[in-house]
Parts: sequence; C-alpha cells; structure tokens
Amino acid sequence: MSIIREVTIKAKKYLESDEVLIFVGARQAGKTTILHQLEEEIKNKPHFFINLEDKEICHLLNKSPKEIFKILPINLEKRTYIFIDEIQYLKDPTNFLKYIYDQYQSKIKLIVSGSSAFYVDKRFKDSLSGRKKIFNVYTTSLKEFFKFKEFDNLSIKKFNDLTLIEKDKFKELYYEYLIFGGYPRVIMASIEEKKEVLRDIVYSYVKKDIYEANIRQDDIFYRLMKILAQQIGNLVNSSELSLTLGVSKTAIDNYLYVMQKSFHISLIRPFYKNIRKELVKMPKIYFYDFGLRNFLVNDFEPFLLRTDKGQILENYFFRSLVNRYYIDQIKFWRTVDGAEVDFVVEDKAYEIKVNKKLAKVSKYKLFQKKYPKIKFEILDTEMIMDLWAFTTTGNMESLRFEVDEKVSLIFFAIINLL
Repeated sequence: MSIIREVTIKAKKYLESDEVLIFVGARQAGKTTILHQLEEEIKNKPHFFINLEDKEICHLLNKSPKEIFKILPINLEKRTYIFIDEIQYLKDPTNFLKYIYDQYQSKIKLIVSGSSAFYVDKRFKDSLSGRKKIFNVYTTSLKEFFKFKEFDNLSIKKFNDLTLIEKDKFKELYYEYLIFGGYPRVIMASIEEKKEVLRDIVYSYVKKDIYEANIRQDDIFYRLMKILAQQIGNLVNSSELSLTLGVSKTAIDNYLYVMQKSFHISLIRPFYKNIRKELVKMPKIYFYDFGLRNFLVNDFEPFLLRTDKGQILENYFFRSLVNRYYIDQIKFWRTVDGAEVDFVVEDKAYEIKVNKKLAKVSKYKLFQKKYPKIKFEILDTEMIMDLWAFTTTGNMESLRFEVDEKVSLIFFAIINLL
C-alpha cells in the first residue's frame, strides 16, 4: 500500500522549479516510495528512475557526470525529470549534482534520495547554495500512521465528535504507534511479525549506517544505542559514556553524530539567552521512532502497563514538535540545581506529565520568573481531546511560522492516555 506522505505533498510544489530536490532520512523510512509518488505526478512527462545500488551505473557516474547521457536517452529538447535513489553511493555527489544543475538546470530536473545523511554532509563539499531543496524524511507521523491503517477519519475529526467505537479504535491505534513506531514495513506487519521486522531494521539497515560511516566497533555502537534508548529525555554525558563503554570521548561523539545523521536520535540543546552557554552544555536525547527505541530496550509491553509511560509521552511530544519546528528551534531548560522545563520553542514552554495533578507547580516558578514573556504550560492526560484537530489537512511542516495562536495550541495536544 502506497500512502501519500506529508513530505510528498510538500515537495509537489517544487516539481516545476529548477532546484535539485534532495530527500534524506533513515533507511526504510520510505524515501524510495516518496520518489515513486513524485514520479507518478509527472508520469506524462519525460522521466527516468535509476538506483545507485546498481554498481555499473554508479561506476559510470563516478567517472564523470557526463556519463548520464550514456546511461539514459535524454532529449534536451524537452525538460526531463531524473530520479536517483541512494545518491550517497557516488564518490562525489556534490560534483555530480552541481554539474548537472549548472549545465542543464532548465533541461534536467534532478530529484534524489540519500540514506545516511552524514554521508551527504561530509561529501557535499559545496553547499549547493541556491541549487537545492532538502526534505527530511522521518518514519511516519501519527496522522500518516492512521492512513496506513485505513482509518483516515480518526485524524480528520475532533475527538469528541467520534463515536464510542471510533474513540476506542483511536486509542488502540495510538497505543500501537507508541509501542511499535512508524516504519512503514512495521506498520503493515502483523503484531506477531512486528518485532522481527524491527530486528531486521536494526541489525541489517542500521548496520549499513555503521559500515558506511567507517565504524568498525559495531558492538560498541549497538551498546551505546541501547544505553541511550533507556535515557529518553535525559542529559547525554559523552565523558561518562566513554568510561562506561571503554572508548574515547571522541569515539562516543562520532557515534552520536552518526546516529543523528542517520535519523535515529536527536540531541536537543538547552535554552539560554547566551548562545555560547547553549553550545557547551549537555544536550538531551530523543528517538525519532518508538519501535526502534522499544526494540533496543527489549520492551513491547502495552503502553498503559509500562513503567516508562512518562518517557514515551515526552518522546511523542518531541516527535510531534519535529513536524512543525526545525530541530535547532526545539530546546529545553535546566538549572544546575535540577530545575527543568521539558521543551522551550519560540515563545512557549511545555512540561509533559502523565498526570498534571502530580506536578509540583512550584518547581517551575523560577523559569516563569526568569522568562515572564514565555508562555508556560503543563500538558497531561486531561487535555481536551478535541485539540487533536491539528491533524485535519495539509502538511504540518509546511505550516511552520504560518499558524495562528489557536492552531498552535491545537498542535500541542496530548492524547488521553488513561
């Protein structure tokens, strides 16, 4: 089943532009499918699709970008769309993309994907400034998850407008998403098969990220991932991790870099008015996919029976923020005395609790006193379910900086967990 992804909808409007469209994200997150969805949009126009896992094609393009004309029968009299999957396999992706754009920008439209974004970072020696549009591809959002499950109606109605049967189905699917995550293959697998699919993703596809990053201690890499999976919402101390795993801090920092650029984890920075302080303080960790995280901690217990509900809820909130904000806009606040606010985004701050009644409001007075212009809110299971309406239409990423206050509040809903 091919569900039209939100990033596909966003990318459609760039199909007629000259920019190179680049899709980067975790392996198995659906990048190839997205390219095919865009290919369908221009099916009546000249177009070609190539995969650089084909070593012969990759070899030719590594010799020279001009070899593309030996591979494909391109007619420069008409604008041709060329879709290239796995662009990172080229020795110099920048040179190829830059050459084709500079020489044929009005004749050839490039739409490419790349796994392991750290490859894109390190091999893109030129910024391709003004020549590219980059789209991050994450595993599915909750809205997309509902589509995969063929329950679109659950994401376009207000929760209180659902029937009792629909509300029960909503909760059932929501809890499944929090346990098994949003990899398309995992979503479509039966409950009995989901663990095995996740195992394949972790030990086959994540291993490719490790190998292509020239990391040879894959056992240390996996041990680090498992440690981090237990620390959702906690500070990441590279020095402590290096002692625990018996490797250098430099190695730990490199592993963290690879995990981030492979779209497995995100490290968010602390909120400070002084940017220099922000950069030297320890970050907090979140995972992009719940299934990956729960596989690493070997815990697939139903959500309501878990002891880590608070961590998962906080991670879900982070994952929702990613659909609207850039990573460097998402912060947290913490003092040396341990006073903390989970998220600070623009002029709003949020503390995530499973039960708001158990929150000690006095813990947050220092933040409110220090930053009176930032609106602070504690979000928990008693939030009005109608606020789920943020999923109605369109791509949330495209709404960044364009939503009004009402929609902003709607976006930050927490689903009823009890």
